[in-house]
Amino acid sequence: MVEEHLDELERLVETAGGEVLGRAVQERDRPDPATLVGSGFLEGIAEDCRELKIQSVVFDEDLTGSQARNIEKVIPEEVKVLDRAAVILDIFAGRARTREAQTQVELAQLSYLLPRLTRRWTHLSRQTGGIGTRGVGETQLEIDRRLITKRIVHLKKKLKIIERDRRRRRSRRWAVPSIALVGYTNAGKSSLFRRLTRADVLVEDRLFATLDPRTRRVDLGHQVSALMVDTVGFVRKLPHDLVAPFRSTLEEAVEADVVLHVVDAAHQAWQEHLRVGEATLAELGVDRARIVVVLNKIDLLPRQALPALPGGGGLPLSAVTGEGLESVREHLRNRVLSSPGVLVVRIPLKENLAVERAVAFPSQVARRFTGNHLDLAVRADIERLREACLEDYLVERWDDGDSDEKE
Repeated sequence: MVEEHLDELERLVETAGGEVLGRAVQERDRPDPATLVGSGFLEGIAEDCRELKIQSVVFDEDLTGSQARNIEKVIPEEVKVLDRAAVILDIFAGRARTREAQTQVELAQLSYLLPRLTRRWTHLSRQTGGIGTRGVGETQLEIDRRLITKRIVHLKKKLKIIERDRRRRRSRRWAVPSIALVGYTNAGKSSLFRRLTRADVLVEDRLFATLDPRTRRVDLGHQVSALMVDTVGFVRKLPHDLVAPFRSTLEEAVEADVVLHVVDAAHQAWQEHLRVGEATLAELGVDRARIVVVLNKIDLLPRQALPALPGGGGLPLSAVTGEGLESVREHLRNRVLSSPGVLVVRIPLKENLAVERAVAFPSQVARRFTGNHLDLAVRADIERLREACLEDYLVERWDDGDSDEKE
């Protein structure tokens, strides 16, 4: 388990642009409150820094401000002391593109920086690169606590305005059912997003390749469509400073009609990744009934080695080869058509006026002509159907088969 966590930390460092030269693990009954690790172990790290000309030391556990200051007293002065949170913040600073994401990143960085101001921060202002120096790291190193606090208050107000505008835009999209892609970072969400929406989006074998949510229309077959949203990936030990500011990014999953939880079935820690995702979704208040688990990357596994979810379930898929894609599409289609607020009417084509009213009806989820009928699925309430004189044509569900032959 420790090695898996360090493997992920190494990938985080590499994603941030660093190169890992060594690892060190200490087994302790409890962390040292002053320096996290023991004094002798810390002296060994300091010696390695001098011999290997290390620029940064990254701890997998969160460091308090006092721990970081105490560690800095032991290791060489030119070496930066970082923890997992600092690396993730640095990655986010380099990936944020939208106004909302950039505001969230700056807020998270300042919230992280405020209790950790040390003598080393002033030295970083003269450095030109390296992990932990992007964004706020370069532009506001010499700012005092009073100005940081004032800036945090300003950013929180700005973020509330941005979130209000986003909620308003989302409410206008209510007429179209939505599907949110969630999952552990690097589980293949963007590859699946690209497969289903045929969108030209970044697909990269790196952590946090997606930061800003992306929304595209997806064709689910049988004339059924929905909006699909690709969200930021989950990660274990998510920095506390990121939980609140980036909650709004994941709120797309809270509001979605269907939540597609993508799991890398070929990863040795897939069960832990699944648990991290389930815990995050539960914290966000996502109803389990709306969650569909997809076991991705089955092309990397022999058929007999496919993982099994507790209690069954899970849709096997390879976003790379397309294997299992139609089953996923069919499952999503059925989910969308049974979403709250989706009503289905079936109108004989000979009833011209009703057909005209149906064709002109807003909030259409699906529409098709089958033999002698028009099938229409809409996102509306009974009252709106009644106003359009279509209530009498309501049927229980959308039928993928040839309904005319069954009548």
